[in-house]
Amino acid sequence: MGPKFGTSGLRGLATELVGSVSALHATAFARMLLDEGYVSPGSAILIGRDFRPSSPDIAAICMGALKRVGLTPLDCGELPTPALALYGLKIGAASLMVTGSHIPADRNGIKFYRPDGEITKADEQAITKLAEQLSLNAAATAIEYGSGVDHSIEAARLFRDRCQVLLPADGLRGLKVGVYQHSSVARDMLVTILENCGATVVSLGRSEIFIPVDTEAVSDETREKLAAWAKEYELDAIVSTDGDADRPLVADEDGIPLRGDLLGLISASFLKASIIATPVTSNSGIEGASGAEVIRTRVGSPYVIAAMNEALERGERAVIGFEANGGVMVASNFPVATGTLEALPTRDCILPILTALHAAAEAKAPLSVVAGQHALQIALSDRIQNYAIEKSGLLMTYLRASDENLSQFLGPIGRVKAKSDVDGLRVTFEDGRILHIRPSGNAPELRCYVEAGNQSEAEKLMAQGLALLDSWDGGLSQSQP
Repeated sequence: MGPKFGTSGLRGLATELVGSVSALHATAFARMLLDEGYVSPGSAILIGRDFRPSSPDIAAICMGALKRVGLTPLDCGELPTPALALYGLKIGAASLMVTGSHIPADRNGIKFYRPDGEITKADEQAITKLAEQLSLNAAATAIEYGSGVDHSIEAARLFRDRCQVLLPADGLRGLKVGVYQHSSVARDMLVTILENCGATVVSLGRSEIFIPVDTEAVSDETREKLAAWAKEYELDAIVSTDGDADRPLVADEDGIPLRGDLLGLISASFLKASIIATPVTSNSGIEGASGAEVIRTRVGSPYVIAAMNEALERGERAVIGFEANGGVMVASNFPVATGTLEALPTRDCILPILTALHAAAEAKAPLSVVAGQHALQIALSDRIQNYAIEKSGLLMTYLRASDENLSQFLGPIGRVKAKSDVDGLRVTFEDGRILHIRPSGNAPELRCYVEAGNQSEAEKLMAQGLALLDSWDGGLSQSQP
């Protein structure tokens, strides 16, 4: 199965994307923009990339294809995805970000932005249809390496300036913060921003080899590193991002990562948001803890953005969204201490990092204490990698076929009280625990989310859930629907 759209852009094997696939989809994207009137012949279009070994080649192929169609590529270099999106909004240009986010380096992807923000699911369908129509067109699939005028400094500066508006120069004074740099495109910018806010920064784990960091399912290896660094350097927190810096990682003084939806909740509180859009995978306690109206969506930023836009259309003016991975989207302008935080309706990791650290600095309390003050169930997320897409499809079909199938499958864990099928299967047991099963939208992975009243119960539920999912034999030994 070749590259396809998932929850966040086009994803596929790097070996497939370094070639005609990238040229084809860049051409299809350009045609969609021209056909719908978002751009005109000769219009500027931005290209950014992450640090993956395949990203420079894919970016160059895209620039060659865009130039052939009649657009003018501007090379924004290696920078955070939200920085590219912000620069596009500022100058009214469409953009492409070459990144696979948190997935391994043998895979990559492309995220697409119209001049007014992220593409919609309808846009994805239009691009896919155009790519199918153009797939036999030699001009659309030709591999030609292109280039563009360098706009990397301007794009990075605009985003950095926006981030600095959030807090005053002493907003993080007194905090000693580690920055796990690995291969994040925000690794240097994040150090600068934190230091400008008064924090003492220790740079950690910089790597010239691409390291995939999944901030939503932090690996045991990464957790061990965070705990060791926190102790060695006596840190108040450790922060990091995924590869393209649209998802945050924030760990407390013991190196224990905070949940992404908790970071989103802290951001919403800091901005005094009245409307929160967030997927069904975010903690079920957000409604009660936030004091805001909460709109639940399917997983994926396009769905969150659509819900935010609907809120704006009905007159709401303090609207944000966030995902369980911690990426925060700002739909409206918000007043902050040093000015105005302008809307940026795409995932950003710097906002939740700064607001979480500021909460600890303001309270003069450890980050773990600040996190514990929010009345949320313990929520965990994990995944089974290399779980064949065909197998996960069969599993979901089997579980959805009947309540009997679902109850039988989950019998070893508990009695099912309720279920939701908004995105994957989210099951509530009679004792209040929650198990959510969801195939990844862009990789051969099966994701599992759980909630329980305490850490040990959550860990036990996660272990039980993963064991059941991993041992499923395709339904061959179970009654078929």
